[in-house]
Amino acid sequence: MHYLAAALLALAIPAAAGIGQPIAQRFNADPSPHYFTTQAGGKFYLYATDDASNSGKYWDSTTWRLYTSSDMKTWQDAGIPLDVKVFKWARPDAKAWAPDAVQRNGRFYFYAPVGGDRIGVAVSNRPDGGFADARTTPLVDKARDANAGDEPIDPAVFIDRNGQAWLYFGTRVPKVVKLKADMTTLDGPILDVAITGLPAGDPKKVYGEAPFLHERNGTYYFTFSTGWPGQIVYATGGSPAGPFAYRGVVLDYLEISTNHQAILEHGGKSWLFYHDSLLPGGGSHRRSIAVAPLEYDEQGGIRQVPLAPK
Repeated sequence: MHYLAAALLALAIPAAAGIGQPIAQRFNADPSPHYFTTQAGGKFYLYATDDASNSGKYWDSTTWRLYTSSDMKTWQDAGIPLDVKVFKWARPDAKAWAPDAVQRNGRFYFYAPVGGDRIGVAVSNRPDGGFADARTTPLVDKARDANAGDEPIDPAVFIDRNGQAWLYFGTRVPKVVKLKADMTTLDGPILDVAITGLPAGDPKKVYGEAPFLHERNGTYYFTFSTGWPGQIVYATGGSPAGPFAYRGVVLDYLEISTNHQAILEHGGKSWLFYHDSLLPGGGSHRRSIAVAPLEYDEQGGIRQVPLAPK
């Protein structure tokens, strides 16, 4: 398949997407937003799970979707950047869940949870397609790797200022492991991420899924979903490896079974990407990505993002 062909049919959303507004008129979820610079210039790239191609009864799509923007307001559907068939070790009908991507060494690396029990990594010279399996084997494999957890899904990659890359993933117990400079090889054991100070007595204030790390002014912010349904909450620490101390809620409960967030900081501004039921016919298996400004208080805490009325 020529993935760029879909870009010729890309449709810009007529109204600028805002708080509580879908970025596209197509079901999508599990946002992975980035600002990438190529020879053509800089642009925002948003990789997503494609809820429009699932059964509507489960998260069983086999392709990922890409959206692009030059201004964070109007987004274009750039089609399918890759699907699970890129990974020959995977079943062709394996589930394609929440991905992540990173630009490094002049190349683009796509981290793909496949089938609920393995994470693959694909590489390309461009961000919108041309991805090939970087290893020919999974990067993380539940059956192979010690401490991979119940479900090695929801990969998120963070590169620290010293150049060290870290991979976060997992449900119920968050995991972290260093990546080698090639971005395709684990560098050491898979470790549990420690989160301290979670509210006692609240069974819903626990780690569920969707680990994500970003850094601001020397503080590392670890955000995650507390479950099904869940809030998006955050904890902070002094190292990418943790431990992280619970700080509070970023986004309150939504009327869907899952939530998945990512935070993008660019040009002195911060945005929270998340998904919700926003389009007609939407629901827990037909979600839509939205974007909201993210703000911090004087002590470096994240201010809770208000939910838009429906």
